[in-house]
Parts: sequence; structure tokens; C-alpha cells
Amino acid sequence: MSRWRSSLSRWASSERDEALELRKDTAKAGLVTIAEAPLRTPVTVQGTLKTVTLRPRGGVPALEAELYDGSGRLQVVWLGRRRIAGISAGTGIRVSGRIGGDVDELVMYNPRYALRPR
Repeated sequence: MSRWRSSLSRWASSERDEALELRKDTAKAGLVTIAEAPLRTPVTVQGTLKTVTLRPRGGVPALEAELYDGSGRLQVVWLGRRRIAGISAGTGIRVSGRIGGDVDELVMYNPRYALRPR
């Protein structure tokens, strides 16, 4: 049991460290965090893509990605795209657009984006 707790503790610690580092990068870039970003207003946020999946919406292909910046998560959706070069889980990215949805599920459609170096 002690081994399991030790592994869980290391994992939790690495998650906290990653979140702190992402928030520091956001502040250094002079951007707002996902948690602070206003709804329906043009905004730029950055973070790491946690997941990237292809999910059709209304018969149209849609590439969906979950962006994490240490403060919150944002669903980023590119309609009409099956894949985008460079977009994969673990990629650092900056996206610009309008955030919609509600506090429980934030979403940004067809954002402008820039890949960030690893």
C-alpha cells in the first residue's frame, strides 16, 4: 500500500508543478488564464493540449482538443477539419478567439492558433 501512496503522491506533485509552470508562462506572456477569460469577448489564451479527438458535429468533421493552462480547461474545436499538422496531445499552443459556453464547459470554435516550442 505504501508503494501505491508514494506513486500517487509523485503524480499529484507533478500535476501541481505542471499547473504552476503553465500559469507562470501565461503571466509572463501577459495573457489571461482560462479561468479569468471573459466570455464572448476576443481573447488569447495558451497552454498544453491534453487530448485531441475527431468528433463529427452535424455530419461535418470536427477536430476537438482540450486545452489546459493550469487554471482551467477549454474545449477548442476546428469545424470542417479532420486533422491539423502539429496539433496533438502534449503540444503547447496559443489560441485566439471568443470563448462561449458556460463555466462548466468552455468552448472556442475555429480559433487562430500558434504552436509553441517545447
